[in-house]
Amino acid sequence: MAKHEIILPSMGEGIFEATIVKWLKQKGDQISVDESIVEIATDKVDTEIPVSTEGILTEIIYDEGVMVKVGSVIAIIDDQKESTNDVSVFAQINSSSNNDEPEEIIEEQEISAETIITKNSDSNKYFSPLVKEILKKEKLTTAEIDNIKGTAMGGRITKNDITNYLNNRNTLIANTIEIKEDVKIEPEKHSIETVPLEIEIKKHENIEPEKHSIEATHLQKEEKIIHPTENNHDRVIEMDRIRKLIAENMVKSKQTAPHVTSFAEADVTNLVKWREKIKNLILEKYGLKITYTPIFIQAIANAIKAFPMVNVSIEGNNIIIKNDINIGMATALPDGNLIVPVIKNANEKNILGITKAVNDLSERARNGKLTLAEIQGGTFSLTNLGTFGSLIGTPIILQPQSAILATGIIKKRVVVIENPDGDMIGIRNMIMLAMSYDHRIIDGALAGNFLNKIVEYLENFDTSLEL
Repeated sequence: MAKHEIILPSMGEGIFEATIVKWLKQKGDQISVDESIVEIATDKVDTEIPVSTEGILTEIIYDEGVMVKVGSVIAIIDDQKESTNDVSVFAQINSSSNNDEPEEIIEEQEISAETIITKNSDSNKYFSPLVKEILKKEKLTTAEIDNIKGTAMGGRITKNDITNYLNNRNTLIANTIEIKEDVKIEPEKHSIETVPLEIEIKKHENIEPEKHSIEATHLQKEEKIIHPTENNHDRVIEMDRIRKLIAENMVKSKQTAPHVTSFAEADVTNLVKWREKIKNLILEKYGLKITYTPIFIQAIANAIKAFPMVNVSIEGNNIIIKNDINIGMATALPDGNLIVPVIKNANEKNILGITKAVNDLSERARNGKLTLAEIQGGTFSLTNLGTFGSLIGTPIILQPQSAILATGIIKKRVVVIENPDGDMIGIRNMIMLAMSYDHRIIDGALAGNFLNKIVEYLENFDTSLEL
């Protein structure tokens, strides 16, 4: 009989670990090819993982609720055939335990910081890694957890649900805590309505208690000493996990790639007129709202076909020229964070096809329903700053890509219009473009030609195009 190791696969740039949310199959179950056996959660998405072999699930390496690193063996399947060594790529999470023991039930008491929450006995809720991390730090009781309404699929509680609950709860107590001179609070003996505030106040000379208060939003256990600031209205909040990852990735990108940003502007008056003419027809015929983003994506795809050396990455001393043109689009989430779903093979789609993909991915991104495959594999990125009213900005490259385009707001301006009969002044719809690129492999000439190609496409957009 051949045993197959089920391994957590790589799930995209910046994802190095995942959490076992729920085992869909148990030890001894018969498994079919392409059948999902486990549900996992990362910082970006929750997803089910299928296997590429059939047989009996003979071993589960990690319990639900455990975080595992990419490349770790999480389960073993016996195909009941003659012995061979066939390894099926699959899962990751970091810590080890055996799934023979029953899941730990959350009791009606505060949860210690060391406890890993796996299941709620009353509501049968499962928790993502970020939720578990917050629950462990905040020591929410079962009663509190039961009062939190989950907005994800199946009623699962998400990070946003937890943080919204905590923000609302902490706001109620924010004005009830005062620093009193020469007072030391012992964490084990002092709590406010089960809120796990563990604060050790050190003596501050000449501090008038009534003039110095602390707002208790997201106070963490490790923050033992709180120093009042000169500004009574300052708040201190901790970054959530996604924001920490974004910060780390942005710093890493600037440290890895020498960024250069080139700028251009385009007269998109004809494009604006075409969209105004077509948008209601598209909405009535296909139920789609058409924005400028699909047009920008098609412009990028066309420019990449003309200048493929922009669609590259670096591996050691080698330049990897990507055959696929996969355009990532930065999408703002309700919690203020960003995610970058990817339009695969954008060069093979027309405007209507790209519009469908943009609308679908954007909607599911905001609702936390993207799959792992939809956030990985990008070869070039777009960030539409004009959506938020910005004239333009200097974007940071999403590693390991080598370039990113930012588009600004479309504004009417007075410009000089050149024509064979003489120059004239007119009011035109103008947009600014900014392309940041890795100067190790993309020079100013290539970047300039690439930008000019995008400008050419936008300014000469086919206004007779019907969808």
